Amino acid sequence: MEPDAHRAFTRFVKETEPRLSYALAAAYGLEVGAEATADALVWAWEHWESLNDKRNPAGYLYRVGQSKARRYHRPRVLFPALPAVEAPSVEPGLTAALGSLSKNQRVAVVLIHGMDCSEREVAALLGISRWSVRTHAERGLRRVRSALGVSADVTS
Repeated sequence: MEPDAHRAFTRFVKETEPRLSYALAAAYGLEVGAEATADALVWAWEHWESLNDKRNPAGYLYRVGQSKARRYHRPRVLFPALPAVEAPSVEPGLTAALGSLSKNQRVAVVLIHGMDCSEREVAALLGISRWSVRTHAERGLRRVRSALGVSADVTS
């Protein structure tokens, strides 16, 4: 790989990897999400010329990660419960509430409300419209609030 292409790839990974990692972890759980992210980034390295020519390389790479996730046949534990000592500020029912959402709802809620990504960023990553992302996020957040018994936004 030429030095310019190498720099472009490195910049792409630095910008894309965090959102890709969180999206795949939200979709497939922490372990499979991490494996799928690593596999997708390896694929990106091997196919950088063709990936770089894509209109939405981050979204394409998310799809590659989805395909790579299929090979991992592990029990579906999306968000393992953390001991209270490790995560004192996490609502105990949050992991179960997130686990009950559809994949798109879970990804939208985690990226928008947990990672502070914009609807446009999530839409580009998932390859769906911004309005679909908004719908998934709203419905998912409504279901999480219902599961946790929260009726309105609470600010600290």
